Amino acid sequence: MKLEPIFHPPAEAEINERLKRVQARMAAEGLDRYVAFSPHNIYYLTNFANAVHERPFVLVVPRTGRPQFVVPQLELPHVRSRAVGDVELVSYFEFPAPAGRAWSDQFKALFNANERVGIESICPFQVYAEVPGDRVCIDIVDDVRMVKSDYEIGRLVYACALATDAHNLLLGCARPGLSMAEISGKARGAVMERLVRDNPTINPFATRVTVVFQPASVSHDPHNFTNIDMRMEEGGPHVSIVNAEMNGYGAEVERTFFIGHVPEAAKKPFEIMMEGRRIAFETARPGELMSEVDRRVNEYFRRAGMGDRLLHRTGHGMGVTGHEAPFFAEGYDRPIEKGMCLTIEPGVYIKGVGGFRHSDTVLIGDEGPVTLTGGPLELEELTLPLRA
Repeated sequence: MKLEPIFHPPAEAEINERLKRVQARMAAEGLDRYVAFSPHNIYYLTNFANAVHERPFVLVVPRTGRPQFVVPQLELPHVRSRAVGDVELVSYFEFPAPAGRAWSDQFKALFNANERVGIESICPFQVYAEVPGDRVCIDIVDDVRMVKSDYEIGRLVYACALATDAHNLLLGCARPGLSMAEISGKARGAVMERLVRDNPTINPFATRVTVVFQPASVSHDPHNFTNIDMRMEEGGPHVSIVNAEMNGYGAEVERTFFIGHVPEAAKKPFEIMMEGRRIAFETARPGELMSEVDRRVNEYFRRAGMGDRLLHRTGHGMGVTGHEAPFFAEGYDRPIEKGMCLTIEPGVYIKGVGGFRHSDTVLIGDEGPVTLTGGPLELEELTLPLRA
């Protein structure tokens, strides 16, 4: 398994191999065509990323042959400049449009009578209603995306290295009074500078860099980032978050850290979180059910008296986004496979004390997780000095 960083766009052979995997799954499911609407799935199969609004972009994949991409005429030069692989562009003039010239007229003409057509579960009804034939709700592209190619692994290695650098910058600047706006702007700027230096033609529609933190007064509420003026405080626990898409590939690294000292009430929960993390790393091996990883972590947390302090699963997938399937979650009984990329991030949350969570992006290797992100882990390392 190669772990060399890659930051160049995919070659046509890479895109073709992804298409073959999708078409093989279509054949196994008895599908004649597959309709992809998700911008992330379209990006995965074409290398084209865009901000989709009211004008539909729809990719139609036949069981054999090249895909057909229904796009606004306005976007034809844009698609041609970014798309990789052999894809037929089928354009329509505008949305809305007169009868006979609408996107749906061009779209429906791509199908033969009485075909069996797979449609993504997130496909909007606007598109679903226009699909002729026997419609089957199935998420083939999402499923194929779960196991990464060597090229994708290289892209993830690169993204994780940049995310780690951004997170180290955050920890290196940590001091009481530092605002989220200040550190977010500084760290995001450093990441963007590196991305553009390595590849001046990065796609801004496939790039998103989030660098945030929560002080102890908020960190018990793990998705509350509603105040851009949140500031670091003496003590903790603070929870830092870097979650990003680096020109089309995701990365995440998070830590629980303290400034100056560790409050007594925070020491035991930190130890419990770390043991839950150890259990997750130990359990996440090829062949094990993903649900079993989460079940063992949650079982330990409940034994440790944290059963009512659980708010989320143990981890989620990474790929062309920073948050996707598969999931380390009870009820998700899919076997772990070599080549999957996920986060490991069990956490506990105590109002009045704070949140406790480390997150790393890992690649599943032959023997288990290989960590792609980095940074300090132990309490001593994450008790940062007071800075003016």
